[in-house]
Amino acid sequence: MNEDKRNMTGDFVKNTSKQASELLNKTADTANGIIKSVSGEGGLVGKVSDTSADFVKNVSNTGNKMVGKTVDTASKAVKGASNKLFKKK
Repeated sequence: MNEDKRNMTGDFVKNTSKQASELLNKTADTANGIIKSVSGEGGLVGKVSDTSADFVKNVSNTGNKMVGKTVDTASKAVKGASNKLFKKK
């Protein structure tokens, strides 16, 4: 596998993870908005809803960052191994 294909695969995984994270964030915001419109902005339910949405978004963003780091680490490991195995002498 050449380096371009590895980069394409890594970029695909990173972009998919980013899009999934953005979708989850938007869904949390939408659900939060619906809950607050029904229960009221300043009440306890609204505050709990805000906290829950923030929690979901933080977990999603952390997962997205971890996927990116994992892809980068795996790409470097494969590149290093293939350089050692197939390096021209």
